Amino acid sequence: MQDDDEGRNEAALDPKLLELLVCPLTKGALRWDAENSELISKSAKLAYPVRDGIPIMLPSEARPLE
Repeated sequence: MQDDDEGRNEAALDPKLLELLVCPLTKGALRWDAENSELISKSAKLAYPVRDGIPIMLPSEARPLE
């Protein structure tokens, strides 16, 4: 069942939405990481989670990148 959830997350993130979203801290571009269901901000070194197709754009919810 987990595979279905991952597929739903990938399909739910509209490419047009990705073009509009920016990092809330740096206003830089984001890259979609389908494997982890995250939006990556290289400039802020943060990974914002996408839960049920909804990007969680709160720095407090983001995972720091190493």
